[in-house]
Amino acid sequence: MTERLNSAQPYVLGMFRIVVGLLFACHGAASLFGLLGGAGGSGGTVETGAWPNWYAALIELVGGSLVLLGLGTRAAAFLSSGAMAYAYFKVHQPEALWPIQNNGEGAALYCWAMFLLVFTGSGAFGLDRLFTRRTPAESGRTADRAPVTVA
Repeated sequence: MTERLNSAQPYVLGMFRIVVGLLFACHGAASLFGLLGGAGGSGGTVETGAWPNWYAALIELVGGSLVLLGLGTRAAAFLSSGAMAYAYFKVHQPEALWPIQNNGEGAALYCWAMFLLVFTGSGAFGLDRLFTRRTPAESGRTADRAPVTVA
């Protein structure tokens, strides 16, 4: 059973990346262009160049789109994760300690989902694969990976 689940891992990871990237990009599109209910659900947009909202929305749109496509996934996810950590600690955490109390669940979940993608990469279906050159010897064998453990 475990071997079968492991063989599906790149595909499930690719689907996870696509969903997270799409949802993250939607947040940016809503804030920048007033789509999907707009900024804060009011139909409006954030003021161009306003710190930090406009920059956060730009990171959400561009970072989410890159993650969605699987193009530069690790770098885009790293920047996006940092933006969500900043959003959580500067906007949500001062309101209350726990995310359930301060409405910071979304920021916390996006932060950790993107952080996971920094370490896993794009998985299957990513455009990153089109730009990675592999030697014939590498394409015929699977990567030998050992889990990181503390002895």
